[in-house]
Amino acid sequence: MTTATASDLAINGGTPIFDKNVPFMAVGLTKKDIAAATEVLESGMLRAASKCAALEVEFAKQSDAKFGLTCANGTCALQLAYGSLLEPGDEVITPAWTFIATVSMLVAAQAKVVFCDVLEDSYQADPADIERLITPNTKAIAITHLYGIPVDIDAIEALAKKHNLKVIYDSAQAHLAEYNGKGIGAYGDACTYSFYATKNMGTGEGGMVTVNDEKLATEMGFLRSHGETGKYLHESIGFNYRMNDITGAIGLSKLETLGAETDRRRAVANIYASRIDNITGVLRPVPTANSNPAWHLYTCRVDLDALTCTRDEFCAALNKEGVPTAVHYPKPLTEQPVFADIAKNSDTPKIAEKLATCVFCIPIHQNLTDDQANGICDALAKIANAFAK
Repeated sequence: MTTATASDLAINGGTPIFDKNVPFMAVGLTKKDIAAATEVLESGMLRAASKCAALEVEFAKQSDAKFGLTCANGTCALQLAYGSLLEPGDEVITPAWTFIATVSMLVAAQAKVVFCDVLEDSYQADPADIERLITPNTKAIAITHLYGIPVDIDAIEALAKKHNLKVIYDSAQAHLAEYNGKGIGAYGDACTYSFYATKNMGTGEGGMVTVNDEKLATEMGFLRSHGETGKYLHESIGFNYRMNDITGAIGLSKLETLGAETDRRRAVANIYASRIDNITGVLRPVPTANSNPAWHLYTCRVDLDALTCTRDEFCAALNKEGVPTAVHYPKPLTEQPVFADIAKNSDTPKIAEKLATCVFCIPIHQNLTDDQANGICDALAKIANAFAK
């Protein structure tokens, strides 16, 4: 498009790119999903039963993991992983740039949290910074495949092997993401997933842990259900973190289309990458080498050195062009009040702090058309041109 000026922007009275807002995400249940849930409701078998069991098998298979355990939500999935793999007092390195649950559940597990910084272009945990922080007391790395982009798994696994560390991957945003041609479930001691309503595979609530060790899977199963090893026989302390079969049925239904929907997200991401590389003032996410992201979110950065506006001003203008935005996240975890004591004893995550001032997400989902994707890029270019230094 031709170079835009401030007067061309819709926020200043100009003509917007879109007549109405492009949907930011595609959520909800299809008729097929509703029919699957209705079948369970009519059966009366509402607890965790055959549907949950089938979802465990199929999700693990599609993720290249050996075992899956359904659970109530993604936070419970983290608790199952941490509770089975960590001991109170274990020192665990985790990124300062992630959703709070990754870290809050470490605190709940009485781990000693050590924050690491992230990479500016992929937003993923920085393996070099992790290695710098490893001490003789370090027992594990709890890492996020943030926005659906896998971390540098080769580097993380090499560190874990070198220092005899456990690795838990928070994969809440990374359903069916791949690394080195394999599903991410093939790696680490455990991968945890969320099926929250806005996730790529959203069942409302729900979660999953995948592992590749049968003994660990058995132990997690006990922890998930009151430490029960037999009918009214409890050999350890456990919780009720079970999924129900209504959710399991919805999950199975959604999993049938998740592969095709993920491919569509990747196609949209390819359009974005090809267009955004030519827009001065906007920087796209750069996936980790050898990874195939699931693209839960498409998170860009405003290049504050190239534009005269702030991130929030850029997003306000973009919204008026019919392109909704979101900020994930407005603060690094070192600036969250609940982690103030941990932050006092951590190095300043300079990249995470920078990202908090410049990241913004644009729409990406399976229902986005090529025309919409290109229109979104037109809007990005229009605003970047108008605010160019």
